[in-house]
Amino acid sequence: MRPLRVLLVGESWFSYSIHQKGFDAFQAAEYTEGAAEWIDGLRGRGHVVEYIPAHQVATAFDPQGTCLERQDVVVFSDVGSNTFLLTPDVFNASKTSPNRLESVREFVGVGGGFLMIGGYLSFSGIDGRARYWASPLAEVLPVRMKHEDDRVEVPQGFTPLVVAPDHPALRSVSGEWPHLLGYNRVEPKEGADVLVVHDADPILVVGRHGNGRAAAFTSDLAPHWAPPAFVSWEGYFELWVSLLTWLAEPKLGV
Repeated sequence: MRPLRVLLVGESWFSYSIHQKGFDAFQAAEYTEGAAEWIDGLRGRGHVVEYIPAHQVATAFDPQGTCLERQDVVVFSDVGSNTFLLTPDVFNASKTSPNRLESVREFVGVGGGFLMIGGYLSFSGIDGRARYWASPLAEVLPVRMKHEDDRVEVPQGFTPLVVAPDHPALRSVSGEWPHLLGYNRVEPKEGADVLVVHDADPILVVGRHGNGRAAAFTSDLAPHWAPPAFVSWEGYFELWVSLLTWLAEPKLGV
């Protein structure tokens, strides 16, 4: 089987801070990409990963969705729907523009794979700002999303429970998972397969849309919800490769 072709979108941010030192104060700024280890690990296993940071969506994620044509799986991580909908042409110039999220829905409908990974701007997100419940991806995802802040913070940590270990999306994953520190609360749709849970809440759900497949991993791929023990876990890349492979199978002709 050939290497997977994966497009990751999001998982980047700018931070601004004010440092007060007695009478004096100064500002500082920092840019962070949180998925470097995830990207490097998949590339190191022979897969082809393209990356669009959140601030480059307006230019690199073209309105016609041609950036999707060479992909097997598209992954959104911690980037809200407004980033795709309110591009400079729309928000600043009041011009019409194709809906980039509709292009993702069409990509999955004809056989592509889609994965949303949790975070403060995934699913509904902090203060409900991610708003994917009101987007075309609500049809694609195998879960129903809340219309409000959907975060569940678990500072004491929780150990995800695998309830469907024989599902092919988990074919290479075994043993107990390390703890996680939070997730987005969603509900599985009828007909979806819940593979991993915490109490009554799904952590990993998979399903189908049209000729393609979709998955929701409601926790994170990096800190803070995914602490170092999770990212360094021996099953970390087995999880992602297994899940991405299952999502890509319609495009791969498997």
